[in-house]
Amino acid sequence: MTYPIPAQWDPALSQDRRAQAPEGTQPLVTIAALYGTGGSVIGPRVAARLGVAFMGRDIPQMAAQRSGVPLDAVEAVAEGPHPGANRLTARLARAPIIGAATNRASAEPLEATERRLRSCIEAFLADAASRGGVLLGHGGMVVLRSVPRALHVLLRGPQEERIHQAMALQRVDRSVAEERQRVEDRARIGYVRRAYGADGLDPCWYHLILDSTAIDLDDCVEQIAAAAQARARHPRPSPPI
Repeated sequence: MTYPIPAQWDPALSQDRRAQAPEGTQPLVTIAALYGTGGSVIGPRVAARLGVAFMGRDIPQMAAQRSGVPLDAVEAVAEGPHPGANRLTARLARAPIIGAATNRASAEPLEATERRLRSCIEAFLADAASRGGVLLGHGGMVVLRSVPRALHVLLRGPQEERIHQAMALQRVDRSVAEERQRVEDRARIGYVRRAYGADGLDPCWYHLILDSTAIDLDDCVEQIAAAAQARARHPRPSPPI
């Protein structure tokens, strides 16, 4: 099963509108997604629908390129899982980071290094938010909570239904989907808890919570896009938690 971006949602068709919009007025959406909820499908399509950029699981790589921090080091503290994550973390614990920041990192404990590298990702998110966009994962609902026009979305659903949906979307068998569900849910929830001391499944963090196993992905896209446009038109601060 594939979900191509419909022609009418092609972001190229909205480039003129995006270029003309003043900075800080474009829709901004953060999406937290449990495994099998279709976040990597819904996110790009919402961005295309709104005519803004999409930033997904590759945010650590993008932050590394901009900051000059070694890519391996950024990935080691990013929202996993990814190939070699455990090996990278273990390597960081044993040795200094190799690269431009070697001298400073060599004297830092792992916890301090994690904080410094995570700040690179947070700065990247904040900078990207000024131009609008759709951000998938990485605690965006916490980092950008103070942005009045931001819409924070949680995609969830029953575990069994998420496994079935993942099997269809990713074309994998059940054993693979079950293992990915176990590992990725734990990594995504654990990242937010470890980085911000927050429960990423707490409804208080979100304006919109959707069971994307029960609602068609196209309909999820439309609901999120409509809510994001409403927030952009009438921004209001989110209450503190």
